[in-house]
Amino acid sequence: MLKKRSYKAVSLFSGAGGMDVGFKKANIFPVLANDIDAVACESYHKNHPDHPILQGDIKQYLSDIKKHSGIDFVFGGPPCQGFSVAGKMNPSDSRNELLMLYAEIVCLLLPKMFICENVKALAVLEKWHCFRSNFLARVAKDYTVAMLLLNSRDYGVPQNRERVFFIGIHKDIATFQTSLWKEKLEKELSSFKKTPPSIREIVLNLGHAGFQLNKRICKAKITFAKYPVLRRSPYAGMLFNGAGRPIPSDGLSSTLPASMGGNKTPIVDEGVIFGQTDSFVEGYHAHLIKGGKPYSGEAPSQLRRMTIDECLAVQTFPSDYILCGRQSSMYRQIGNAVPSLLAYAVAQSAANLLGDISY
Repeated sequence: MLKKRSYKAVSLFSGAGGMDVGFKKANIFPVLANDIDAVACESYHKNHPDHPILQGDIKQYLSDIKKHSGIDFVFGGPPCQGFSVAGKMNPSDSRNELLMLYAEIVCLLLPKMFICENVKALAVLEKWHCFRSNFLARVAKDYTVAMLLLNSRDYGVPQNRERVFFIGIHKDIATFQTSLWKEKLEKELSSFKKTPPSIREIVLNLGHAGFQLNKRICKAKITFAKYPVLRRSPYAGMLFNGAGRPIPSDGLSSTLPASMGGNKTPIVDEGVIFGQTDSFVEGYHAHLIKGGKPYSGEAPSQLRRMTIDECLAVQTFPSDYILCGRQSSMYRQIGNAVPSLLAYAVAQSAANLLGDISY
């Protein structure tokens, strides 16, 4: 049973505010936010005008942040590009230091709970063991912390997007063994599991690309790869140039990257979705598997890149969410966001447990 208590929070590395949408739905209301990206801050303010977002390097705002010492929650996702397998995985990437800065701010504010999100690689790769250990050691004096690896698709998000969440509860609130704290969180999270819609359902709901509800199209061309890389699935490998692979119409999206907007934007088949043609991707894959020669030039028009509005829906933003800036910036803001439904599941689970313990 969901608790209706209200909590206050500081939102860090907030981006355009996808995580904040989920936390607000769980009655956890930010009083202050921060991000370095000016355009993302503009988007954030348009959608969350009830509290300030401080734009710029977070280190210059530590005195402002410190005013909220003892707040209920601190949440956010420090930049993950340095840790991500989709990036260069450079241990010297300056953005990696922001994970420790997040820990320093937690120790500065000493909230009742904190929730820190990042990429799967940070949780599972030995390469990042030192970063994980240092982060956990910094907060260990005051917090019991559970590390949870969650897939967005399990919580109603139409996307295979695995992320790690470090969820800490202050030892003055409750003293748990780490294993018990993790068990309690997993039990709460289980009640928020739901089947996500398919990509077909998403696109059908918005309509054809370029139409009223789906106007913000991606103009990047789709061209055939000269030397296709084949896998057993038509939706793996590389049939087309660029990193934006086709998505099965009745399946889920792969992880939406912040680098979308060009040929890294995923591909959908409008012909299949609207019942006009058979799957071109599956037919072409079968042709190649049988030894057929690769095609050249541009792919048929039934294949196209995902639109801004479809990507917003895949990340489970509200349909009326406002994004500022150029189209490339809009795609970046979407790709950088925590899916709102996943954020809600985590936030409400944490709030439920805090409510049970504190009152």
